[in-house]
Amino acid sequence: MTKVLVISGHPNLEASLANRTILGDLQDEAGLTIETRYLDRLYPDFNIDVAAEQQALLSADIIVWQFPFYWYALPALMKKWVDDVLVFGFAHGVGGDKLQGKKMVLSFTTGAGAELYNHGQAMNFTVEEFLPPLRQTASLCSMALQQPIYSNGMSFIPGVSSDAHKAEVEARAHNHADRLMALIRTL
Repeated sequence: MTKVLVISGHPNLEASLANRTILGDLQDEAGLTIETRYLDRLYPDFNIDVAAEQQALLSADIIVWQFPFYWYALPALMKKWVDDVLVFGFAHGVGGDKLQGKKMVLSFTTGAGAELYNHGQAMNFTVEEFLPPLRQTASLCSMALQQPIYSNGMSFIPGVSSDAHKAEVEARAHNHADRLMALIRTL
């Protein structure tokens, strides 16, 4: 059976409507073995257990990074996870072929709407144009990067956003999880 490892990079998942919904849907998926590593719960002090994280990666067939797109990149805790775990001799370099051929999926949400990720708009670039560092990370680690799954306009602020907006974000999060699972089932 295919083993899927999900690295949850949200720095405060309990405060997230979109990422929490997506991850909840994944846990309910029948027929797959899914392990989720919740970085915010495991490492609130940013002290990553490198050996445990590397072992989780070694036992996975498919690796999913689930995160909110913060300032066009990974959230700080997830970036630290990358820095600490995907080291020379393990993930790349001499003897660093441990992740070779593993399938990797970038699954993320943006707070800003899709229309803002265009030239001349607020973000000034498309989402795809922000992804080369993440693509190169997968390449350097010899992982088979899949087409990213992402959803825009996923920001919800309790006490500020309307109930209707909350329902829209939840519906898009369920759709995101459905698209992610459809991709995983093809791998």
